Amino acid sequence: MAHEKNHDYHILNPSWWPFLGAVAGFVMLFGAVLMISPQAETNQPWMFLIGLMGVFYVMFGWWSDTVSENIAGDHTPVVRIGLRYGFILFITSEVMFFAAWFWSFFKHALYPMGPLSPIQDSVWPPEGIETFDPWHLPLINTLILLCSGAAATWAHHALVHENNREDMKWGLTIAVVLGLLFTLFQAYEYSHAAFGFSGNIYGANFFMATGFHGFHVVIGTIFLFVCLMRTIRGHFTPDNHIGFEAAAWYWHFVDVVWLFLFAAIYIWGS
Repeated sequence: MAHEKNHDYHILNPSWWPFLGAVAGFVMLFGAVLMISPQAETNQPWMFLIGLMGVFYVMFGWWSDTVSENIAGDHTPVVRIGLRYGFILFITSEVMFFAAWFWSFFKHALYPMGPLSPIQDSVWPPEGIETFDPWHLPLINTLILLCSGAAATWAHHALVHENNREDMKWGLTIAVVLGLLFTLFQAYEYSHAAFGFSGNIYGANFFMATGFHGFHVVIGTIFLFVCLMRTIRGHFTPDNHIGFEAAAWYWHFVDVVWLFLFAAIYIWGS
């Protein structure tokens, strides 16, 4: 009885996941540096891939433990408030991350500078760059992502307001399928780009901004798929669905970022 829990907080057990995550992240980053090295004997992808697999392993194991904690009832209302605040801070950090790419793009668009020419003699996009028509595939991808966000909202409404698991499953399924479709269309777009990543600042900004967004779409799609599997197993309730709530917030963040990318890079920037 002396050790009986008499508070609403969750005291975590000692875990190796933070340490393993740090090691895997370092190996992945170091491997990425070696992979892009100009020296032929070092630019191999193996260390990067090993680190990437380590990161995926840590993600799977750590989040599995978090799901188990939720099933065990450790995520009390007080704990869920903390998780919400933490995820809001995480999304805020993601906003700052994308702000850096927007800043770089707008700086070079408003003040283009060639390597040997003054500002007034430079143009944006740089000469020789054939930009994408924003009203074809980029517009289709915009509609796909917005419809996926609407499907996720439908799933959330079905759970919270109706406790309708069948509609929730359909909403999440549609959101996941549309997320996969967006990724396939973006890969198709990249394969038909008339410019590359290196050699010009426009290509570097374009692929970094849209590429990192595409990476977030992949992560968000996995996030929603995990929520779909948990829904099938009956994990969520109208009062306790913090994992799905975080996934929905993340997915809407991805939607909003894409709208800014579409307006700034595809329409205005071209």
